[in-house]
Amino acid sequence: MKKWIKFVLFTALLVVLAACTANEEAGKKPETDAGGKDGKDNKPAAEKVLYLNNGEEPTSFDPSVGFNAVSWSALNNLMEGLTRLSEDHLAEEASAEKIDVSEDGLTYTFTIRDGAKWSNGDPLTANDFLFAWQHMLDPETASPAAFLAYFIEGAEAYNNGEGTVEDIGIEAPDEKTFVVKLTAPNEAFLNIITNPSFFPINEKVATDNPKWFTEADSFVSNGPFKLASWDHDVKFVFEKNENYWDADKVNLDKVNWEMVSESTTAYQMYQSDELDSTDVPSEIAEDLKDNPEVKVEDQAGLYFFRFNTSMEPFTNKKIRRAFGEAVNQEDIVEFVTKNGEKPAHGFVSYGFIGPDGKEFRETAGDFISFNPEEAKKLLEEGMKEEGYTELPKVTLTYSTSESHQKIAVALQSMFKENLGVDIELQNVEAGVFLADQKEFKYQFSRSSFLHDYADPVNALESFVSESSMNRTTWSNPDYDKLIEAIKNETDENKRWTLLQQADEMLMEEMPVIPLYYYNQSILEKPGVTGILRHPVGYLDLKYADKE
Repeated sequence: MKKWIKFVLFTALLVVLAACTANEEAGKKPETDAGGKDGKDNKPAAEKVLYLNNGEEPTSFDPSVGFNAVSWSALNNLMEGLTRLSEDHLAEEASAEKIDVSEDGLTYTFTIRDGAKWSNGDPLTANDFLFAWQHMLDPETASPAAFLAYFIEGAEAYNNGEGTVEDIGIEAPDEKTFVVKLTAPNEAFLNIITNPSFFPINEKVATDNPKWFTEADSFVSNGPFKLASWDHDVKFVFEKNENYWDADKVNLDKVNWEMVSESTTAYQMYQSDELDSTDVPSEIAEDLKDNPEVKVEDQAGLYFFRFNTSMEPFTNKKIRRAFGEAVNQEDIVEFVTKNGEKPAHGFVSYGFIGPDGKEFRETAGDFISFNPEEAKKLLEEGMKEEGYTELPKVTLTYSTSESHQKIAVALQSMFKENLGVDIELQNVEAGVFLADQKEFKYQFSRSSFLHDYADPVNALESFVSESSMNRTTWSNPDYDKLIEAIKNETDENKRWTLLQQADEMLMEEMPVIPLYYYNQSILEKPGVTGILRHPVGYLDLKYADKE
């Protein structure tokens, strides 16, 4: 990592998002006894089962495709890459037992760990990584994570259909050796490849069954846990993976994941001991703020809204800015979400310290703020430029969720009060919502971003013209050049200045409206220990325990 990248966040990636509700049997715990009521019989000790809530059905358990928190939290415990984040949030050897780096910083040679196996007993090989990374970069896979690998030689060209798979700078000269060649030195590389998108895929299993990742009976893993069962849209269950190379460090026998979208329902399940951890519902957050079971932790990411800049009226920058300046972020976090989040006035979140020792967000300042008078003026000017006598119909679309709905209703009220504009609201089931947003079907829609790796550029690079993460149709050649310059700049002070310029340009053009920076208010039962929540990373249950 860059010396100037430090973190002041302690994040929670136990994410409860939107989608399905639990069935009548959700969360029911087995009535086991660790030795009988009188302690005199010979009953075996009770299993250690952790009860969590995933919020909704994972997008995909194909590591190359499940590029969001509802997939990552599970995948990070089912599988493991070459590196894994330590308890100190640093990338360390995982499936690779040895990492050699060339003097010029361009070539990384990984030695696969002796004894590393898949849950079905197959040995883990370098070819499994080669196969997986090629799968991620294959244009036919359409992986939303592919851009993360563009620092590898030939990766971007192949992913864009302009090169061949043989041109990618990865190879497996033997079963234990995996070699990666970069286009430029990248001190964040070992951190980046902790992302689940870089996890291996069992080549033999995937070749025999291309849908191996869709059901528990065909899923194979190489991490601390294996997928024991999967009742789609209801729950899935993990069991300890006895074939994991570090299985002795794994304390839990099982992890039971519910899929409960309503925060109030999840809270009721927590109260009745059907969940060991859950989000704090916003409507009772204030009442629970002194509860010793509540943990409030920041998270590197933000909640925001996307404009489709190809759809009227948001083809006009002034109209986009008018909508942006009509939003009162402070009121949203104080009266709607009510979990102590920080209002967002730029795209890059808190948690990144520059070479001057100062927080990025504080140095950069506010690039978008609530200004209703300026908003009205910008709307009038934008309508005049477009020749509108009446603003075209505006529809704000969000994925089905109680919390998303509350925010959408609040924005609807703000646009009416501050712009005199009536907008319509549309809610769509989460799986359909994401697919349609990627196909640019929505005019104005909610979104979120969690850092994939520990660098501000990770947030900003999402909006280069060809990024699969853009989802706005916005394209600016000057912005693209600026991001490219950031990635090639080796002077830390100059690079930091360029990062701030990119954040400012993004907010000036406003293809997105930032709302608030994430934190996580969670309830966690006494006796639950060892759950790792990284500043930038994924929920890790490898060392979790439960009394």
